Amino acid sequence: MIQPPPFALRQIDHVVLRVGNAGPMVDFYCNVLGCSVERRQEAIGLIQLRAGQSLIDLVPVDGKLGQMGGAAPGVQGRNMDHLCLRVEPFDRDAIVAHLQAHGVRIGEFGSRYGAEGEGPSQYLFDPEGNLIELKGPPSP
Repeated sequence: MIQPPPFALRQIDHVVLRVGNAGPMVDFYCNVLGCSVERRQEAIGLIQLRAGQSLIDLVPVDGKLGQMGGAAPGVQGRNMDHLCLRVEPFDRDAIVAHLQAHGVRIGEFGSRYGAEGEGPSQYLFDPEGNLIELKGPPSP
């Protein structure tokens, strides 16, 4: 008999991205997506961004932590498939206009399944090519 774990999962606490150039990434996540810098740990090479109830950690590949992960992400390989951020309200026209105003490369739009069910979803790319999904509320 398989025993369940002695805990219950509540939410994603944080996601860690290894980055080649932290400056444009901080600018993108803060100025385009609305995160804020919560904490910097220069000694180990870690920038922690507040994203609602979660964190997005940026680890420069030339820092102490980043050097442990090997080569930087690039055209030949990424550090993850994509990061999904739940947003509200979800006004696709306003979202696309905002992204375009910031010169963001926009991906596909569609209805996709997420933690709350099927709903609108807009893909986009951060400055280092990581795929980001902005997810709206479930469709009625």
